[in-house]
Amino acid sequence: MAAGVSLARSLPRCLRSCPSNRGRSSSSDQQPQTKALGFCPPPHSCHDWIGPPDRLSNLRPIKFYVADNESLLEQRLRLLRQETQDWNQKFWENQNLTFNKEKKEFVHSRLKAKGLEERDEEGRKRILNVDEMADFYKEFLRKNFKKHARYNRDWYKRNFTITFLMGQVAIKRIWLKVMWKSKS
Repeated sequence: MAAGVSLARSLPRCLRSCPSNRGRSSSSDQQPQTKALGFCPPPHSCHDWIGPPDRLSNLRPIKFYVADNESLLEQRLRLLRQETQDWNQKFWENQNLTFNKEKKEFVHSRLKAKGLEERDEEGRKRILNVDEMADFYKEFLRKNFKKHARYNRDWYKRNFTITFLMGQVAIKRIWLKVMWKSKS
């Protein structure tokens, strides 16, 4: 048991919370993970890493670097960024699933109204013209206007808070540098 704990502590902190190393790290080192996170930065990395786009949300997940000497303010910022990423991931995953489902139903109903099958005689998928699809997009946006407005409002709030915390972290780092130089 002690060997497993020492192994977890010998790993760089940014690697400890990597999904492929979860079994090796202690629960106190874990950070919230998006389910879209399917990549792991190299062990020597000390920066945030951006992964490939998620197939449902089309968002790129971020693996946030955790510094060994992370202050409470920096931790608060990192956790808020992670929470915002998870919130964003969930919203766009649900939104895209709903959009695709409703779009498929719309196309199917319009083709059925015309007396057509989804595929032509040669097996190619039939499509609707631009004007018909514009009707769908317009109706979808109208139905989801309040949801999108709420999302935008919350997104701006979260990003303002993140920006404010980033400013506080930057000022704190500058202050610590100035204090360190004045002591030298």
